[in-house]
Amino acid sequence: MGNVFGSGGTGDDLYLSNGGTAVFLDVLWLAVSDLARRPWDFRFAALLALQDQTVMGRGVVGFDLDDLDWGATPAEQARNKDFVLRVIDLALERHRWDELNYEPPYVSGYLQRYRAAVDAFTPPPHPADEEVFPAPDEALTASCVRHRVLDALPYWEGCVFCTGDTMRSPADQTGKEPTATTRQPCDDSPAR
Repeated sequence: MGNVFGSGGTGDDLYLSNGGTAVFLDVLWLAVSDLARRPWDFRFAALLALQDQTVMGRGVVGFDLDDLDWGATPAEQARNKDFVLRVIDLALERHRWDELNYEPPYVSGYLQRYRAAVDAFTPPPHPADEEVFPAPDEALTASCVRHRVLDALPYWEGCVFCTGDTMRSPADQTGKEPTATTRQPCDDSPAR
């Protein structure tokens, strides 16, 4: 059983095994946590958090690019698409991979394929599937101090690394208890 990250009709859906999905999301999570600034960015982060197989179940996660709320105007759509591409690009630079407790040998290929799909995708003029893409009030704004990434609150306690135990952290070495902090999104654009 595996998971599908749909290309929005571009013909290059990304089919991943459960293990491939976990690695793909781990490296995206490291990138999105460091880049998210605007309300839409935190909504995208929430969508990624909802793909955590440790919580949701194996073989039942994934989403299609068509299901995202890319924004109401061409400028918003371009800005939001650019954010997703920047997240993928940062992950492709092996951002913070040294903190993982494993070596992800195949994930660069997954990221390159997904980047090509996102780049080829044209955001639709219709609103998102509200059952898939988190609403503005469901955006992630808390941080897991232990792993220095966004926390999956309000969905469940802990970040994807707390639930999956796939990352080393400085807090693990010092014996400090993990806590969460709140990070407010910048209010320079609509929550789309």
